[in-house]
Amino acid sequence: MVQENGDRHSITPTVRTMMWSLPPTGHPMNVLQMAVASMATFYPEAKAATPDSDVTQVALTHILSTTATLVSMWENVRNGYDPVPPDPSMGYAQNFLHMLCGKEPSDDIVKLFDACLILHAEHTINASTFSAMVTASTLTNPFAAMSAAVGTLAGPLHGGANEDVLNMLDEIGEAKNARGYIENRLKNKQVIWGMGHREYSVKDPRATILQKMIEEYVNKTGVTLSKRFETALEVERVCEELLSAKGVYPNVDFYSGILYAEILHLPTDQFTPIFAVARSAGWLAHWSEQVRHNRIFRPTQIYTGVDFRKYPSK
Repeated sequence: MVQENGDRHSITPTVRTMMWSLPPTGHPMNVLQMAVASMATFYPEAKAATPDSDVTQVALTHILSTTATLVSMWENVRNGYDPVPPDPSMGYAQNFLHMLCGKEPSDDIVKLFDACLILHAEHTINASTFSAMVTASTLTNPFAAMSAAVGTLAGPLHGGANEDVLNMLDEIGEAKNARGYIENRLKNKQVIWGMGHREYSVKDPRATILQKMIEEYVNKTGVTLSKRFETALEVERVCEELLSAKGVYPNVDFYSGILYAEILHLPTDQFTPIFAVARSAGWLAHWSEQVRHNRIFRPTQIYTGVDFRKYPSK
């Protein structure tokens, strides 16, 4: 659908002007959330009550098409550069990298990035997807649901773990230090970033694919990576020895940051926005499904607060 509507990668001048008015220190996730929410003003007829209408379908296509444009536009704007315009002749992953980095990527890089986007496009009802579903259940427009999901993903307990993995690997320094580092963190009941998943008691299959992609790219191109990858392999080995009995293995974040930083050379604080670009397909699919078979979310609550108190007379 996005490929058939390449012109919808374009952003209105109003949104571009709004981005130029923001402080360059603004986090990309905050900017993305704001920009997505503002797009609803251009599609007032895109309503949950009419999910199959032409205008709503166009709005969904526009969100999918322009999320990558918004992320790459802010990367240019905050660095004082004119945004690279989208090229409708390019595929989605190729166009995204072209706009984000200012140059046309190689076929191998495009293939890697496209696979990353696919791996992150959907993964059942996680926190951000649930946020989108709850918002959708009020029958609001898709932009509001998307904005809510972006805001939820911005939290460090959901998105951003791949950044923490890189920081952890840099702190370890090299593979020989991995065991002592891991044992110390476990002793102090600290998180081992990129390890463990609520839904898996085995290695996250997405992590397996990402690791294989890194290894295949290195073998094919001969590119030299920093010590991070070697250190990551040793961290995984040590964690398997110490934590496999508890079902703790690498998740998708463990290797994605290495691929983004070492091979794609993407800015670290853009990792989570890139996650959002990929996951927008899943979020909007859930929005569409929710509004078609809707029942508003209304959890019950058990009160555990103080007992009845006398209201003060004065």
